[in-house]
This record gives sequence, C-alpha cells and structure tokens, in this order.
Amino acid sequence: MSSVQSNSSANVSFVRPANFFINGFVNIPLAKYYYVFLSLVYIVTVLGNSFIMWIIYLARRLHTAKYIAVFHLAFSDLCGSSALIPKIIDVFLFEHQEILYEACLANMFFVFHFMNLQSLTLIVLAYDRLVAICFPLRYHAIVTKPAMFLIIGVMWSFSVTFFSVLANLVNRISFCRSNVIDTYYCDFAPIYRLACNDNFVHIMMGKLCFGLLICIPPILIIISYFCIALALLKIAHGVDRIKAIKTCTSHLILVAIFYLPILSNNIASATTPIHPNTRIINNSLTQIIPPMLNPIIYTLKTEEVMQSIKELYKRSKVNTIGEKSMKFSVKNLK
Repeated sequence: MSSVQSNSSANVSFVRPANFFINGFVNIPLAKYYYVFLSLVYIVTVLGNSFIMWIIYLARRLHTAKYIAVFHLAFSDLCGSSALIPKIIDVFLFEHQEILYEACLANMFFVFHFMNLQSLTLIVLAYDRLVAICFPLRYHAIVTKPAMFLIIGVMWSFSVTFFSVLANLVNRISFCRSNVIDTYYCDFAPIYRLACNDNFVHIMMGKLCFGLLICIPPILIIISYFCIALALLKIAHGVDRIKAIKTCTSHLILVAIFYLPILSNNIASATTPIHPNTRIINNSLTQIIPPMLNPIIYTLKTEEVMQSIKELYKRSKVNTIGEKSMKFSVKNLK
C-alpha cells in the first residue's frame, strides 16, 4: 500500500492510506465514448437546471412556496452532478485515479448530501400536492414561503449532520490490505469493505443510509399519493378531477425516474449475479440521468412554467422593439 499514516485516539490506532486508487471504469471497453456521453449529459444538466432557476427567479407568478421547492430541486441537481460528473471525467479520462484521503471523504460527503437533498425535495413536493388537493381551502395558509424555507433549512441541517458523521466514520477504519476502490467515486460501502478491523458499525450505518435515502422517501410519497387518490375519488366533476391529476403528473414522473432505476439496480444486484462493469454503468446512469431530465420535464409538463417562459419571451421581445424604436427616434432627431 502507498504511504500509510497512523491516527491514534483513545489508545486505539487506525491505519489509513495517504490516498485511494479509484478503479471503476478501467476495464470497460470503449469507455472514452462513455466519458464523452457524460460530458454531454453534464452540459445539458447545467444548462437545463440553470434555465429553470433563472425562469423561477424572473417570473413573479412563480414566486410561490411550491416553486421555492422546485428551485431547490434544480439547485440540488446542479450541485449533485457537479460533485460527481467532472470528477469521473478527471479521474478516468485524464487518468488521475489517485485521490487524496481527505479529498475522497469530501467527494463522498458532497455526492451523498446532494443526492439526499434531491430525494427529500421530492418528498416536499409530494407534501405540497397532498395539501393542495386534500386541503385546497387551507393550502395558502399551510404551504407558505416561510414554512418552505424552514423545511429546506431543516433538510440541510439533517443532511449535513448525517453525512458528516458518515464521512467521519471512515476515520475509524484501518486500511491494511488495499487502497483500491472498485467503483467510480468515493462510495461508502466499497471503502468500508476494505477494512481489516471490525466494521460492524459501518455496515449498519450503510444500511441506515440506504433506508433513509432510498427506501423511506418513496414509501412516504406512495402514502401521500394514496391520500391524494382518496381525495380525488370524492371530487364529483370529472373535469376537476383531471385538472387535479394534471398538477401531479410532472412530480410523479420525477419520482419514477429517480427511484425506480435505483431500486431496480439494488434488487437486481441482490437477486441475480451482475457483471461488475454492468453494475458500474447502471449505477452511474441512475445518478446522472435524473438531474438532466428533471428541468426538461418541469418545463414541458408544467403549464405554469410554460406560461411564464412565454410571458418572459414576449416581454423581452417588446423591450427589444422598444429599444430599437428609441434608438431610431434619437437618430432622426440628430
């Protein structure tokens, strides 16, 4: 193992490497084409999420509690992709596969933190739809801007605390066999599997992380939509029912593209043998595709957003014509 350092705490010594070697995409044929694909996905993700945030910022009709959550989802998607994709390209395309121990922990924290924020924001948007459809008369009193900012603040506090503890647990591992991580980023599970001391706490923490991040959120969302379905059955007019359903379609699509691939990958890994290369490609796609698709879905499937885009376009067109007319008038006066 490359230069190894020793940390002592409470008379217990933990051996850790100066760096890790990330070995995920090395044996995949034609991998460079995949890195080009990743680059294109990242460009679309940055442009799409920046665009949706810009629209929400400029359009006054979108200055509501719901679109604070949508803005936060776009921000989390942008930051999550920025924590993952550029690092993958740097590590494998430019062959910088050695990563400092501390940098690896930082990478782990930011990837998990923003992925968790994406998941929690989908729960918040489900809560928004639940209140809007089940308690329409009290919606504006319950789902307010201050309440939404408070919810997002609690989400950040919980996520930062939880994943700081998770990343810090790596310091309680002794690495005396290998420093090679067989994945595409500094993932917690492949790292604690390298331990040569007792890693029971890390295994339990990994399972807790999976439960909090992947299992509990879709269960809560399913419960919220079950309540929404019961409320929709009570609506007498079919037209009103369809209108209410339409307000949920974009969110349901986001939920499906975020959770279904992750759950499918984990179920497949647990039940059938999967080639490591296939597993790595599948896992990376489940993390990079949803942040790219989310702004596209919200733009195309949400009437309020489309209307705001049209209004902003008309306003900019009018301003441009006005500026040209003013310049022409000034020129004639001269």
